Amino acid sequence: MDVFEAIRNRRSIGRVKPDPIEKETITKLLEAATWAPNHYNTEPWKFFVLTEEGRRPLGRTLAEIAKETMEDPTCEENEKKLKKVEEKAFRAPVIITVAATPSDNPKALPIEEIGAVNAAIQNLLLAAHALGLGAIWRTGKPCYHSKMKELFGLTDKQEVLGFIYLGYPDIPQRQSKRIPFKEKTVWVQSDRRYN
Repeated sequence: MDVFEAIRNRRSIGRVKPDPIEKETITKLLEAATWAPNHYNTEPWKFFVLTEEGRRPLGRTLAEIAKETMEDPTCEENEKKLKKVEEKAFRAPVIITVAATPSDNPKALPIEEIGAVNAAIQNLLLAAHALGLGAIWRTGKPCYHSKMKELFGLTDKQEVLGFIYLGYPDIPQRQSKRIPFKEKTVWVQSDRRYN
Protein backbone atom coordinates (compact mmCIF):
# COMPACT_ATOMS: atom_id res chain seq x y z
CA MET A 1 0.00 0.00 0.00
CA ASP A 2 1.32 3.44 -0.98
CA VAL A 3 2.11 5.56 2.11
CA PHE A 4 0.11 8.55 0.83
CA GLU A 5 -2.88 6.31 0.17
CA ALA A 6 -2.60 4.84 3.68
CA ILE A 7 -2.45 8.29 5.27
CA ARG A 8 -5.46 9.56 3.30
CA ASN A 9 -7.62 6.47 3.70
CA ARG A 10 -6.98 5.31 7.29
CA ARG A 11 -9.98 5.94 9.53
CA SER A 12 -10.85 5.03 13.10
CA ILE A 13 -12.82 1.78 13.12
CA GLY A 14 -14.83 1.52 16.33
CA ARG A 15 -16.58 -1.79 15.62
CA VAL A 16 -14.53 -4.90 14.93
CA LYS A 17 -15.12 -8.64 14.79
CA PRO A 18 -14.20 -10.81 17.80
CA ASP A 19 -11.86 -12.93 15.62
CA PRO A 20 -8.37 -13.23 17.14
CA ILE A 21 -5.37 -11.55 15.53
CA GLU A 22 -2.27 -13.63 14.96
CA LYS A 23 0.68 -12.80 17.21
CA GLU A 24 2.88 -12.38 14.12
CA THR A 25 0.57 -9.59 12.89
CA ILE A 26 0.65 -7.84 16.26
CA THR A 27 4.45 -8.00 16.33
CA LYS A 28 4.54 -6.32 12.89
CA LEU A 29 2.49 -3.44 14.31
CA LEU A 30 4.78 -3.08 17.32
CA GLU A 31 7.86 -3.18 15.11
CA ALA A 32 6.40 -0.42 12.90
CA ALA A 33 5.66 1.68 15.99
CA THR A 34 9.28 1.54 17.17
CA TRP A 35 10.53 3.23 13.99
CA ALA A 36 8.95 6.54 15.00
CA PRO A 37 11.24 9.55 15.20
CA ASN A 38 12.51 10.27 18.71
CA HIS A 39 14.89 12.95 19.88
CA TYR A 40 18.25 11.66 21.17
CA ASN A 41 17.13 8.10 20.31
CA THR A 42 15.48 7.72 23.70
CA GLU A 43 12.74 5.39 22.36
CA PRO A 44 10.35 6.52 25.15
CA TRP A 45 7.52 4.08 24.46
CA LYS A 46 6.19 1.02 26.19
CA PHE A 47 3.46 -1.30 24.89
CA PHE A 48 1.10 -3.55 26.84
CA VAL A 49 -0.70 -6.06 24.60
CA LEU A 50 -4.01 -7.13 26.15
CA THR A 51 -5.82 -10.18 24.78
CA GLU A 52 -8.40 -12.67 26.05
CA GLU A 53 -8.81 -12.37 29.85
CA GLY A 54 -5.81 -10.04 29.92
CA ARG A 55 -8.33 -7.30 29.03
CA ARG A 56 -10.31 -7.89 32.25
CA PRO A 57 -8.06 -5.77 34.57
CA LEU A 58 -8.44 -2.83 32.18
CA GLY A 59 -12.23 -3.21 32.28
CA ARG A 60 -12.23 -3.37 36.07
CA THR A 61 -10.03 -0.28 36.31
CA LEU A 62 -12.27 1.66 33.93
CA ALA A 63 -15.23 0.75 36.15
CA GLU A 64 -13.37 1.76 39.34
CA ILE A 65 -12.60 5.15 37.81
CA ALA A 66 -16.23 5.58 36.68
CA LYS A 67 -17.42 4.81 40.24
CA GLU A 68 -15.67 7.93 41.50
CA THR A 69 -18.15 10.14 39.63
CA MET A 70 -21.24 8.35 41.00
CA GLU A 71 -23.11 9.41 44.08
CA ASP A 72 -24.29 5.85 44.76
CA PRO A 73 -22.45 3.22 42.71
CA THR A 74 -24.43 0.43 44.40
CA CYS A 75 -27.85 1.44 43.06
CA GLU A 76 -29.20 -0.86 40.34
CA GLU A 77 -28.98 1.72 37.56
CA ASN A 78 -25.34 2.54 38.34
CA GLU A 79 -24.40 -1.12 38.70
CA LYS A 80 -25.67 -1.67 35.15
CA LYS A 81 -23.67 1.35 33.94
CA LEU A 82 -20.53 0.05 35.63
CA LYS A 83 -20.98 -3.37 34.02
CA LYS A 84 -21.18 -1.66 30.60
CA VAL A 85 -18.04 0.34 31.37
CA GLU A 86 -16.21 -2.84 32.37
CA GLU A 87 -17.25 -4.55 29.12
CA LYS A 88 -15.66 -1.75 27.06
CA ALA A 89 -12.39 -3.64 27.36
CA PHE A 90 -13.97 -6.46 25.32
CA ARG A 91 -15.01 -4.38 22.29
CA ALA A 92 -11.94 -5.63 20.41
CA PRO A 93 -9.92 -8.85 20.55
CA VAL A 94 -6.68 -6.92 21.11
CA ILE A 95 -6.01 -3.71 22.98
CA ILE A 96 -2.54 -2.22 22.95
CA THR A 97 -2.02 0.23 25.79
CA VAL A 98 0.71 2.68 24.83
CA ALA A 99 2.66 4.54 27.51
CA ALA A 100 5.25 7.28 27.42
CA THR A 101 8.26 6.36 29.53
CA PRO A 102 10.53 9.41 29.29
CA SER A 103 14.25 8.82 29.55
CA ASP A 104 16.59 10.30 32.13
CA ASN A 105 18.53 12.10 29.40
CA PRO A 106 18.55 15.73 30.59
CA LYS A 107 18.53 16.94 26.98
CA ALA A 108 15.25 15.12 26.20
CA LEU A 109 12.32 17.43 26.85
CA PRO A 110 9.16 15.76 28.24
CA ILE A 111 6.97 17.26 25.51
CA GLU A 112 9.26 15.77 22.84
CA GLU A 113 9.15 12.37 24.53
CA ILE A 114 5.34 12.46 24.41
CA GLY A 115 5.49 13.61 20.78
CA ALA A 116 7.68 10.62 19.92
CA VAL A 117 5.20 8.20 21.49
CA ASN A 118 2.33 9.84 19.60
CA ALA A 119 4.33 9.35 16.41
CA ALA A 120 4.78 5.67 17.35
CA ILE A 121 1.01 5.38 17.76
CA GLN A 122 0.48 6.87 14.30
CA ASN A 123 2.95 4.36 12.82
CA LEU A 124 1.04 1.55 14.53
CA LEU A 125 -2.31 2.82 13.21
CA LEU A 126 -1.01 3.12 9.65
CA ALA A 127 0.53 -0.35 9.81
CA ALA A 128 -2.78 -1.77 11.09
CA HIS A 129 -4.60 -0.16 8.16
CA ALA A 130 -2.05 -1.53 5.69
CA LEU A 131 -2.60 -5.05 7.11
CA GLY A 132 -6.40 -4.82 6.77
CA LEU A 133 -7.11 -4.29 10.47
CA GLY A 134 -9.52 -1.82 11.99
CA ALA A 135 -8.17 0.30 14.81
CA ILE A 136 -9.23 3.16 17.02
CA TRP A 137 -7.08 5.20 19.39
CA ARG A 138 -9.10 5.75 22.56
CA THR A 139 -8.15 8.25 25.24
CA GLY A 140 -10.14 10.40 27.68
CA LYS A 141 -9.86 11.22 31.38
CA PRO A 142 -9.63 7.58 32.57
CA CYS A 143 -6.54 7.16 30.39
CA TYR A 144 -4.62 9.67 32.49
CA HIS A 145 -5.98 8.63 35.91
CA SER A 146 -3.56 7.52 38.64
CA LYS A 147 -5.34 4.12 38.82
CA MET A 148 -4.38 3.51 35.19
CA LYS A 149 -0.74 4.23 36.00
CA GLU A 150 -1.02 1.83 38.92
CA LEU A 151 -2.56 -0.88 36.71
CA PHE A 152 0.33 -0.74 34.27
CA GLY A 153 3.06 -0.22 36.89
CA LEU A 154 4.01 3.25 35.69
CA THR A 155 5.90 5.86 37.69
CA ASP A 156 4.73 9.43 38.29
CA LYS A 157 6.60 10.77 35.27
CA GLN A 158 5.27 8.06 32.95
CA GLU A 159 1.88 8.37 31.23
CA VAL A 160 -0.63 6.18 29.44
CA LEU A 161 -1.23 7.96 26.11
CA GLY A 162 -3.99 5.74 24.81
CA PHE A 163 -5.56 2.40 24.15
CA ILE A 164 -5.42 1.08 20.59
CA TYR A 165 -8.41 -1.21 20.03
CA LEU A 166 -7.62 -3.62 17.17
CA GLY A 167 -9.59 -6.16 15.18
CA TYR A 168 -10.88 -7.01 11.74
CA PRO A 169 -13.39 -4.34 10.65
CA ASP A 170 -17.07 -5.08 11.19
CA ILE A 171 -18.30 -1.86 9.55
CA PRO A 172 -17.64 -0.33 6.14
CA GLN A 173 -14.85 2.18 5.99
CA ARG A 174 -16.26 5.67 6.01
CA GLN A 175 -15.04 8.60 3.97
CA SER A 176 -13.79 11.76 5.58
CA LYS A 177 -12.83 15.30 4.66
CA ARG A 178 -10.09 17.57 5.86
CA ILE A 179 -9.75 21.33 5.73
CA PRO A 180 -7.43 22.02 2.77
CA PHE A 181 -3.87 22.38 3.99
CA LYS A 182 -3.72 25.80 2.27
CA GLU A 183 -6.06 27.15 4.96
CA LYS A 184 -3.71 25.91 7.70
CA THR A 185 -0.38 26.86 6.14
CA VAL A 186 1.73 30.01 6.16
CA TRP A 187 4.60 30.15 3.66
CA VAL A 188 7.46 32.29 5.00
CA GLN A 189 9.78 33.53 2.27
CA SER A 190 11.08 36.77 3.74
CA ASP A 191 12.16 38.22 7.06
CA ARG A 192 8.87 39.39 8.55
CA ARG A 193 6.68 38.90 11.63
CA TYR A 194 3.60 36.73 11.24
CA ASN A 195 0.61 35.97 13.42
